Amino acid sequence: MTSNLFKNNQTPVLFADDTSLIVTHSNQANFSRDVASAFNKLNNWFAANFLSINLNKTQYVQFMAKNTPTRNMSISHNNTPILNTINTKFLGLIITDSLSWKNHTAQIIPKLSKACYVLRCIRPFMSLEAMKSVCYSYFHSLLSYGIMFWGNSSYSLQIFWLQKKAIRIIMGLRTRDSCRKPFQLLRILPLESQYILSLLMFVVENKSLFQVNSDRRSINTRQNFNLYQPQANLTLYQKGVHYSGVKAFNNLPINIRNSFNDVKRFKLKLGKYLHLHSYYSLEEYYNSCISYFIEG
Repeated sequence: MTSNLFKNNQTPVLFADDTSLIVTHSNQANFSRDVASAFNKLNNWFAANFLSINLNKTQYVQFMAKNTPTRNMSISHNNTPILNTINTKFLGLIITDSLSWKNHTAQIIPKLSKACYVLRCIRPFMSLEAMKSVCYSYFHSLLSYGIMFWGNSSYSLQIFWLQKKAIRIIMGLRTRDSCRKPFQLLRILPLESQYILSLLMFVVENKSLFQVNSDRRSINTRQNFNLYQPQANLTLYQKGVHYSGVKAFNNLPINIRNSFNDVKRFKLKLGKYLHLHSYYSLEEYYNSCISYFIEG
Protein backbone atom coordinates (compact mmCIF):
# COMPACT_ATOMS: atom_id res chain seq x y z
CA MET A 1 0.00 0.00 0.00
CA THR A 2 1.58 3.29 -1.07
CA SER A 3 2.47 5.65 1.78
CA ASN A 4 1.60 8.79 -0.25
CA LEU A 5 -2.02 7.68 -0.46
CA PHE A 6 -2.79 9.04 3.01
CA LYS A 7 -2.13 12.23 4.96
CA ASN A 8 0.48 12.38 7.72
CA ASN A 9 -2.24 11.83 10.35
CA GLN A 10 -3.58 8.74 8.55
CA THR A 11 -1.47 5.62 9.09
CA PRO A 12 -2.29 2.21 7.55
CA VAL A 13 -1.15 -0.87 9.50
CA LEU A 14 -0.95 -4.14 7.58
CA PHE A 15 -0.46 -7.62 9.05
CA ALA A 16 -1.15 -10.72 6.91
CA ASP A 17 -4.73 -10.27 5.67
CA ASP A 18 -5.67 -7.75 8.40
CA THR A 19 -5.72 -4.04 7.58
CA SER A 20 -6.03 -1.31 10.19
CA LEU A 21 -6.10 2.44 9.76
CA ILE A 22 -5.09 4.89 12.50
CA VAL A 23 -6.38 8.45 12.17
CA THR A 24 -5.48 11.26 14.61
CA HIS A 25 -6.53 14.89 14.88
CA SER A 26 -6.77 17.46 17.68
CA ASN A 27 -9.93 19.00 16.20
CA GLN A 28 -13.02 16.78 16.44
CA ALA A 29 -14.74 18.23 13.36
CA ASN A 30 -11.64 17.74 11.23
CA PHE A 31 -11.18 14.32 12.79
CA SER A 32 -14.58 13.14 11.49
CA ARG A 33 -13.77 14.49 8.04
CA ASP A 34 -10.35 12.81 7.95
CA VAL A 35 -11.78 9.47 9.10
CA ALA A 36 -14.33 9.48 6.29
CA SER A 37 -11.70 10.61 3.76
CA ALA A 38 -9.20 7.91 4.81
CA PHE A 39 -11.83 5.18 4.71
CA ASN A 40 -12.89 6.20 1.20
CA LYS A 41 -9.25 6.16 0.05
CA LEU A 42 -8.82 2.72 1.55
CA ASN A 43 -11.91 1.41 -0.25
CA ASN A 44 -10.74 2.90 -3.55
CA TRP A 45 -7.31 1.33 -3.17
CA PHE A 46 -8.85 -2.10 -2.51
CA ALA A 47 -11.18 -1.76 -5.49
CA ALA A 48 -8.31 -0.73 -7.78
CA ASN A 49 -6.38 -3.84 -6.72
CA PHE A 50 -9.37 -6.22 -7.13
CA LEU A 51 -9.82 -6.60 -3.40
CA SER A 52 -12.72 -5.86 -1.08
CA ILE A 53 -13.32 -5.14 2.60
CA ASN A 54 -15.30 -7.65 4.65
CA LEU A 55 -17.79 -5.19 6.14
CA ASN A 56 -19.11 -7.81 8.56
CA LYS A 57 -15.70 -7.88 10.26
CA THR A 58 -14.94 -4.16 9.98
CA GLN A 59 -15.22 -1.98 13.10
CA TYR A 60 -13.94 1.36 14.29
CA VAL A 61 -12.90 2.49 17.76
CA GLN A 62 -12.58 6.07 19.03
CA PHE A 63 -9.63 6.14 21.44
CA MET A 64 -9.84 8.76 24.15
CA ALA A 65 -8.72 9.66 27.66
CA LYS A 66 -11.11 9.44 30.62
CA ASN A 67 -13.81 12.11 30.80
CA THR A 68 -13.27 13.00 27.14
CA PRO A 69 -16.60 13.25 25.30
CA THR A 70 -17.03 11.00 22.27
CA ARG A 71 -18.03 12.41 18.91
CA ASN A 72 -21.01 10.91 17.14
CA MET A 73 -19.75 9.68 13.79
CA SER A 74 -21.33 7.68 11.03
CA ILE A 75 -19.07 5.69 8.71
CA SER A 76 -20.57 3.56 5.96
CA HIS A 77 -19.74 1.94 2.65
CA ASN A 78 -22.30 1.18 -0.05
CA ASN A 79 -25.04 2.10 2.46
CA THR A 80 -23.69 -0.45 4.94
CA PRO A 81 -22.83 1.18 8.31
CA ILE A 82 -19.52 0.36 9.99
CA LEU A 83 -19.95 -0.74 13.60
CA ASN A 84 -18.64 1.61 16.28
CA THR A 85 -17.34 -0.50 19.18
CA ILE A 86 -15.74 0.26 22.54
CA ASN A 87 -13.32 -2.69 22.27
CA THR A 88 -11.85 -4.89 19.58
CA LYS A 89 -9.49 -7.86 19.36
CA PHE A 90 -6.30 -7.04 17.49
CA LEU A 91 -3.60 -9.72 17.04
CA GLY A 92 -4.73 -11.49 20.20
CA LEU A 93 -4.96 -8.33 22.34
CA ILE A 94 -8.31 -6.90 23.44
CA ILE A 95 -8.00 -3.13 23.01
CA THR A 96 -10.61 -0.79 24.50
CA ASP A 97 -11.42 2.82 23.58
CA SER A 98 -9.91 4.04 26.89
CA LEU A 99 -6.83 1.79 26.50
CA SER A 100 -7.70 0.02 29.72
CA TRP A 101 -6.45 -3.56 29.90
CA LYS A 102 -9.27 -4.85 32.10
CA ASN A 103 -10.95 -6.79 29.28
CA HIS A 104 -7.71 -8.28 28.03
CA THR A 105 -6.54 -9.50 31.44
CA ALA A 106 -10.04 -10.84 32.10
CA GLN A 107 -9.75 -13.14 29.10
CA ILE A 108 -6.30 -14.39 30.18
CA ILE A 109 -7.23 -15.23 33.79
CA PRO A 110 -9.44 -18.30 33.05
CA LYS A 111 -6.75 -19.72 30.75
CA LEU A 112 -4.05 -19.25 33.40
CA SER A 113 -6.30 -20.80 36.06
CA LYS A 114 -6.72 -23.82 33.79
CA ALA A 115 -2.96 -24.01 33.37
CA CYS A 116 -2.56 -24.05 37.19
CA TYR A 117 -5.05 -26.92 37.37
CA VAL A 118 -3.07 -28.86 34.76
CA LEU A 119 0.16 -28.30 36.71
CA ARG A 120 -1.46 -29.54 39.91
CA CYS A 121 -2.77 -32.69 38.19
CA ILE A 122 0.53 -33.72 36.60
CA ARG A 123 2.87 -32.79 39.46
CA PRO A 124 2.88 -36.25 41.14
CA PHE A 125 4.02 -37.88 37.89
CA MET A 126 6.60 -35.45 36.46
CA SER A 127 10.08 -34.21 37.29
CA LEU A 128 10.84 -30.60 38.17
CA GLU A 129 12.35 -29.93 34.73
CA ALA A 130 9.30 -31.41 33.00
CA MET A 131 7.00 -29.29 35.17
CA LYS A 132 9.03 -26.21 34.26
CA SER A 133 8.66 -27.02 30.54
CA VAL A 134 4.91 -27.44 30.89
CA CYS A 135 4.74 -24.13 32.77
CA TYR A 136 6.55 -22.35 29.95
CA SER A 137 4.29 -23.94 27.33
CA TYR A 138 0.89 -23.46 28.98
CA PHE A 139 1.39 -20.57 31.40
CA HIS A 140 4.36 -18.39 30.50
CA SER A 141 3.44 -18.15 26.80
CA LEU A 142 0.06 -16.63 27.74
CA LEU A 143 1.52 -14.35 30.41
CA SER A 144 4.32 -12.93 28.26
CA TYR A 145 2.29 -12.24 25.10
CA GLY A 146 1.82 -8.48 24.70
CA ILE A 147 2.97 -7.92 28.28
CA MET A 148 4.79 -4.69 27.43
CA PHE A 149 1.37 -3.12 26.80
CA TRP A 150 -0.58 -4.35 29.86
CA GLY A 151 2.14 -5.42 32.32
CA ASN A 152 2.11 -2.15 34.30
CA SER A 153 -1.68 -1.89 34.61
CA SER A 154 -3.43 -2.45 37.93
CA TYR A 155 -5.32 -5.36 36.32
CA SER A 156 -2.10 -7.37 36.09
CA LEU A 157 -2.04 -8.00 39.87
CA GLN A 158 -4.42 -10.95 39.67
CA ILE A 159 -2.32 -12.48 36.93
CA PHE A 160 0.77 -12.11 39.13
CA TRP A 161 -1.15 -13.87 41.92
CA LEU A 162 -1.84 -16.77 39.54
CA GLN A 163 1.81 -16.85 38.48
CA LYS A 164 2.88 -17.24 42.11
CA LYS A 165 0.26 -19.95 42.49
CA ALA A 166 1.80 -21.82 39.56
CA ILE A 167 5.29 -21.49 41.09
CA ARG A 168 4.03 -22.83 44.44
CA ILE A 169 2.44 -25.83 42.68
CA ILE A 170 5.66 -26.63 40.80
CA MET A 171 7.81 -26.36 43.94
CA GLY A 172 5.30 -27.97 46.30
CA LEU A 173 5.03 -24.88 48.50
CA ARG A 174 2.30 -23.85 50.88
CA THR A 175 -0.12 -21.03 50.10
CA ARG A 176 1.70 -18.38 52.14
CA ASP A 177 5.27 -19.43 51.33
CA SER A 178 7.42 -16.80 49.63
CA CYS A 179 8.03 -17.29 45.91
CA ARG A 180 11.01 -15.00 45.39
CA LYS A 181 13.70 -17.66 45.88
CA PRO A 182 11.75 -20.27 43.88
CA PHE A 183 11.47 -17.76 40.99
CA GLN A 184 15.28 -17.47 41.04
CA LEU A 185 15.85 -21.23 41.36
CA LEU A 186 13.54 -21.99 38.44
CA ARG A 187 14.99 -19.13 36.35
CA ILE A 188 11.46 -17.81 35.77
CA LEU A 189 10.91 -14.06 35.88
CA PRO A 190 8.09 -12.62 38.03
CA LEU A 191 5.46 -10.78 35.99
CA GLU A 192 6.88 -7.27 36.52
CA SER A 193 10.41 -8.45 35.74
CA GLN A 194 9.13 -10.06 32.55
CA TYR A 195 7.39 -6.78 31.73
CA ILE A 196 10.67 -4.87 32.21
CA LEU A 197 12.51 -7.37 30.00
CA SER A 198 9.95 -7.15 27.18
CA LEU A 199 9.78 -3.36 27.46
CA LEU A 200 13.54 -2.83 27.33
CA MET A 201 14.05 -5.32 24.50
CA PHE A 202 11.51 -3.31 22.50
CA VAL A 203 13.60 -0.18 23.18
CA VAL A 204 16.93 -1.64 22.02
CA GLU A 205 15.35 -3.38 19.01
CA ASN A 206 13.66 -0.14 17.91
CA LYS A 207 16.40 2.44 18.46
CA SER A 208 15.08 4.67 15.67
CA LEU A 209 12.02 5.48 17.80
CA PHE A 210 14.15 6.97 20.59
CA GLN A 211 16.63 9.83 20.98
CA VAL A 212 19.74 10.09 23.14
CA ASN A 213 20.10 13.26 25.24
CA SER A 214 23.49 14.00 23.69
CA ASP A 215 21.79 14.34 20.29
CA ARG A 216 19.57 17.13 21.62
CA ARG A 217 22.03 19.25 23.62
CA SER A 218 25.72 20.07 23.52
CA ILE A 219 26.20 20.54 27.28
CA ASN A 220 28.04 17.58 28.82
CA THR A 221 26.06 16.18 31.79
CA ARG A 222 25.67 12.87 33.62
CA GLN A 223 22.44 12.22 31.71
CA ASN A 224 24.04 12.77 28.29
CA PHE A 225 23.83 9.08 27.35
CA ASN A 226 20.35 8.60 28.76
CA LEU A 227 17.42 8.39 26.37
CA TYR A 228 15.46 11.60 25.96
CA GLN A 229 12.28 11.60 28.08
CA PRO A 230 9.50 13.73 26.54
CA GLN A 231 7.35 15.81 28.87
CA ALA A 232 3.91 14.33 29.51
CA ASN A 233 1.14 15.07 32.00
CA LEU A 234 -1.34 12.47 30.78
CA THR A 235 -1.15 9.32 32.93
CA LEU A 236 -2.31 7.24 29.98
CA TYR A 237 0.76 8.30 28.01
CA GLN A 238 3.11 7.87 30.98
CA LYS A 239 2.00 4.24 31.23
CA GLY A 240 2.54 3.71 27.51
CA VAL A 241 5.38 1.75 25.95
CA HIS A 242 7.47 4.73 24.77
CA TYR A 243 7.45 6.77 28.00
CA SER A 244 7.77 3.72 30.29
CA GLY A 245 10.50 2.26 28.09
CA VAL A 246 12.64 5.41 28.33
CA LYS A 247 12.16 5.62 32.10
CA ALA A 248 13.03 1.95 32.64
CA PHE A 249 16.09 2.19 30.39
CA ASN A 250 17.45 5.34 32.07
CA ASN A 251 17.24 3.58 35.45
CA LEU A 252 19.36 0.60 34.36
CA PRO A 253 22.87 0.14 35.76
CA ILE A 254 25.41 1.80 33.46
CA ASN A 255 27.12 -1.48 32.51
CA ILE A 256 23.86 -2.74 30.97
CA ARG A 257 23.03 0.57 29.26
CA ASN A 258 26.46 0.58 27.65
CA SER A 259 25.42 -2.52 25.66
CA PHE A 260 22.60 -0.57 24.01
CA ASN A 261 24.01 -1.10 20.51
CA ASP A 262 24.60 -4.85 20.93
CA VAL A 263 21.15 -6.45 21.21
CA LYS A 264 22.34 -9.97 22.13
CA ARG A 265 24.79 -8.73 24.76
CA PHE A 266 22.19 -6.33 26.17
CA LYS A 267 19.58 -9.13 26.47
CA LEU A 268 22.08 -11.44 28.17
CA LYS A 269 23.12 -8.82 30.74
CA LEU A 270 19.55 -7.68 31.36
CA GLY A 271 18.30 -11.25 31.79
CA LYS A 272 20.99 -12.01 34.37
CA TYR A 273 20.22 -8.78 36.23
CA LEU A 274 16.47 -9.41 36.37
CA HIS A 275 16.85 -13.08 37.35
CA LEU A 276 19.21 -12.02 40.15
CA HIS A 277 16.77 -9.50 41.64
CA SER A 278 13.36 -11.02 40.69
CA TYR A 279 11.51 -7.71 40.97
CA TYR A 280 7.88 -7.92 42.08
CA SER A 281 7.00 -4.31 41.13
CA LEU A 282 8.24 -1.33 39.14
CA GLU A 283 8.74 0.64 42.36
CA GLU A 284 11.05 -2.09 43.62
CA TYR A 285 13.02 -1.92 40.36
CA TYR A 286 13.36 1.88 40.44
CA ASN A 287 14.31 1.96 44.13
CA SER A 288 16.90 -0.77 43.59
CA CYS A 289 18.46 1.21 40.73
CA ILE A 290 18.58 4.38 42.86
CA SER A 291 20.37 2.47 45.64
CA TYR A 292 22.77 1.04 43.06
CA PHE A 293 23.64 4.53 41.77
CA ILE A 294 24.19 5.89 45.31
CA GLU A 295 26.36 2.96 46.42
CA GLY A 296 28.19 2.80 43.07
